[in-house]
Amino acid sequence: MGRRYGILSIISLMVCLCINLPLTPLPLAAQQQTTEIRGVWMTANDMGTLRDRTKLGAAMDELSRLHFNTVYPVIWNGEYTYYPSDVTASRGLQSFTYTGFEGQDILDDVIRQAHQRNLLVIPWFEFGFMTPLSSELARKHPSWLTQQRDGAMTSVSAAGEVAWLNPFHPEVQKLITDLVMEVVEKYDLDGVQFDDHMSLPSQFGYDIYTTQLYLEETKKSPPANSQDPKWLNWRAAKITAFMQELKNAVDRKKANLIFSVSPNYYDFAYKLQLQDWLTWVRKDLVDELIVQVYRPDLDSFLPQLNRAEILETQSKIPTAIAIMTGQRSKPVPIELIQDQVRACQQRNLGVAFFYYETLWGRTSEPPEVRKSGFQQLFAAPANRSL
Repeated sequence: MGRRYGILSIISLMVCLCINLPLTPLPLAAQQQTTEIRGVWMTANDMGTLRDRTKLGAAMDELSRLHFNTVYPVIWNGEYTYYPSDVTASRGLQSFTYTGFEGQDILDDVIRQAHQRNLLVIPWFEFGFMTPLSSELARKHPSWLTQQRDGAMTSVSAAGEVAWLNPFHPEVQKLITDLVMEVVEKYDLDGVQFDDHMSLPSQFGYDIYTTQLYLEETKKSPPANSQDPKWLNWRAAKITAFMQELKNAVDRKKANLIFSVSPNYYDFAYKLQLQDWLTWVRKDLVDELIVQVYRPDLDSFLPQLNRAEILETQSKIPTAIAIMTGQRSKPVPIELIQDQVRACQQRNLGVAFFYYETLWGRTSEPPEVRKSGFQQLFAAPANRSL
């Protein structure tokens, strides 16, 4: 049935493109193969809601009323976990942990309140291999960091200037695995999610550990050109192998959990971030995919939806597009959000929004106007199994 759904998706797209007609949803029988993802990330900027039980309950009520079905709360940001972590505490890596205003475990509260309203909770390991250079983690374990060929230890990201844990180092892999397995074992969650930071900028990998490993395995030193195809492939394959091990560990503990990935579009992800997520999909390492397509207008947004890797993934697993609903200093009008969501819906793609605070806050439009806009998009429920 999954193969039939994929063929129908491709045929629908090809026919519509050839005769220049708007895409229309597939028949109901095909749509029923996967439930439409309607998600929202809850970030560090949403801590005022996440830490307040009353506000959190109101947020979950509203998300449920507007027929959302999935919440992605941040739990790994900078050097800190947003839940009480024995893993970081035992390593002396945590000077504090975020708790609720009443001392409650934030993640446990999110899961409990979301499940009461039939919402899935898939905690989000936002920082992946990324960490501030000033963090305890970086200071205590400098050998765990990787570097650029010129010795530079940082790059500039959406989170500012950051360092990168070496994804090829066994101790780094163990730390990430231990963190993931800690929440898998401790909480009644529905999955775990990794985004574009479960990667490494391609200019990195020139640290002592990695260069020696590359020399041992290839009998060559890493090339000066960070975009050298063989050097790209070697590093990307190492990250893929780690993701395979991580997926296997999660499945052994709780086979029904959703292993979610939210990368950038494939060419960018592979060539610039060593994140070969299409291979992850082909190896059945991914249970749902949400591709980040943060674009300021419809013209630059639409071409990303028709990429071959999106169609291929859509034929295998639930696939969605990440849409920007605004930033603190850069609101996004509801009309653009609606246009982008409808374009996804016409192609039977789900959506996830970045981020909660900007759904109906941080905007010049009244909250009720924003909520009405989402209500129009999600007129009927699309429940995912708990």
